[in-house]
Parts: sequence; C-alpha cells; structure tokens
Amino acid sequence: MSGLPEGVTYFPACLGRPEQVALLESVRQIVRDAPLFVPVMPRTGKPMQVRMSNCGALGWVTDKQNGYRYQPFHPVTRRAWPAIPERLLALWRAVSDFPHPPEACLINYYADTAKMGLHQDRDEAEFAAPVVSVSIGDDCLFRIGGTQRGGKTQSIRLASGDVIVLGGPSRLRYHGVDRIYPSTSTLLKDGGRINLTLRRVTPAG
Repeated sequence: MSGLPEGVTYFPACLGRPEQVALLESVRQIVRDAPLFVPVMPRTGKPMQVRMSNCGALGWVTDKQNGYRYQPFHPVTRRAWPAIPERLLALWRAVSDFPHPPEACLINYYADTAKMGLHQDRDEAEFAAPVVSVSIGDDCLFRIGGTQRGGKTQSIRLASGDVIVLGGPSRLRYHGVDRIYPSTSTLLKDGGRINLTLRRVTPAG
C-alpha cells in the first residue's frame, strides 16, 4: 500500500487460510493455559474493551495498582506465560528486520463492538525493534497517527492474515482500532478479531 509513513510496512494477505487456521489453533492452546482476562486502565480502573492474554517470556499487563508493565506470569493464574509458537517466531524473522527474537506476544480479542483508542507502544526498553502485528478473524479499521498526540491520521482496513509492522521512525506512532467489521471472516466460529502483537521488550546483548 502506497502513501504509508516511513517505517510502516503493510503485508496484505501475508498468511494464507491454512496458515491462519494453524495459527488460530496455536492461539487456542495458549489461551487454554493462559486464559483471556480483561485489562483495566491505571488510575481509573476502567476496563478496556478487549480481552487479552500473552505468550512469551514476558507478557504485557495493566491494572489500577501498578499500571502498564511487563511481567513473566499471568496476573490471574500466576503461572508463567506459554512459549511463543514457532510459526510466529518465523514470521518475526521474515518481516521484522531485527536480529533478536521477540520476548512478548500480546493476544487481544476484539468482539464486534470493541475498539482501541490511539496509543503508543512505549512500555518496552528496546525501541530499535519494531512492533509486528498480525490480524486473525474479522476485518478492522486500523488508524495510524504521528509520534505526538493530535494531528493527521490515516486508516487501513486490515483483513485476516494481514501483517503490519511499525518500526524505525514509526516505532512510536500513535495507533488504534476504530471499529470491527462483523461477519467479514468465517475463521472464528463466534466472530470477532484476534490481534497478535510481537514485541522485543529488553535491549539485546
């Protein structure tokens, strides 16, 4: 797709249907071990509109008491997060242009009416590594802004199997999900969208 900011790379239909099905089964296995939970905003305790989990050595969590952070265990079960599936590690190697593996993969489930406001991914200590985002299930309207709040934004409709990478000068761009397009995919039996976000958290070396 032309016209995207430097550092934003869009891979439409990066994963074919068989790869999506296999990835979905991997996600289901992860969620059986690390169930979806509802994250809440710091200070207000307001629940987010997504349900989430993680896999990898670290997982992103948030709560009213301690705010946004990464930790090595599930906030409810207190068990270590499951490992990142090899197929996602292979995808990272293929599209990230970064020599070290991701340490966290956020799993966000969006129901039909869920949204995600514009935000930066800045809880990591390693900004040289990109953020790699994978869409599974129903289409969504993904919006990208600048590195400061306000100003011009642009939108991309992401479909199941699409991958988008925010790296380099766009690593800290604001981004969010304005809406889900229900019934645009048959992959998830009950509908909705799963977003998988691969991140390197700590500096390598």
